[in-house]
Amino acid sequence: MIGVGLLAGVLGAILGLGGGVVVVPALEFVLPRFGHAVTIGQAVAISQIGVLAVGLSGAAAYLQRGLVRARTGYLLSPYTIAGGAVGSFLGLVLPARAVATVFALLLLYSSYNLLRGLKRVEAEREPSRLVTPAMTFAGIMSGLLGIGGGTVQVPVLNLMAGVPIREAIATSTFIMGLTAVGNALVYQAGGLLDLRLAGGVALGVLIGARAGAGLQSRIPADRLKLVFSLLLIFTAIQLLWKYWGSA
Repeated sequence: MIGVGLLAGVLGAILGLGGGVVVVPALEFVLPRFGHAVTIGQAVAISQIGVLAVGLSGAAAYLQRGLVRARTGYLLSPYTIAGGAVGSFLGLVLPARAVATVFALLLLYSSYNLLRGLKRVEAEREPSRLVTPAMTFAGIMSGLLGIGGGTVQVPVLNLMAGVPIREAIATSTFIMGLTAVGNALVYQAGGLLDLRLAGGVALGVLIGARAGAGLQSRIPADRLKLVFSLLLIFTAIQLLWKYWGSA
């Protein structure tokens, strides 16, 4: 479990991806090889604890550096928390095939963004009226898929709310931690959260995130992005085949 978390933390720090993009597929495909099969719902639940660990530690570091827009975070976090609760409830009641399909689409979207590079806005401007519903959607995705929501939140804060990219990443991390608390509580109440496995993943993510931050300037990011994008595409195909191939 710690190894899965380490990998998620390192790649998340280097590539700017949420650890859930790594944790959920890893739990889904790696654990069965060690005689401990989990459902995708259980993998999403465990990932919530990893997201919580990254959110709290990352937010503390960003707050010290003065990058977090705390007022923006407090104003928008109720929408992501509410969305997260809805998404977590959907994760409890939706068929595994539906959750796996949505997750596969997220992996393909993340791969596309890594290869293409996200458009960024550095000049502040007036926020769009679509910020609130977009952040609610980010919360739903975080609850349903076990991701931090940064895949959606950072572009929303940057492109729609007009927050410079560094502050958008920091504020998204701050919101992520608050949202993951509610998500984890819903999955715990639903009986899907294995705290022993989740603790190992969270520890690995925390260690890996620190290591990834130190490696970020030493590894050629373009080459790593290409390799990881191909891995995301392969994983998405594997997920779709697992849940749809025998249909």
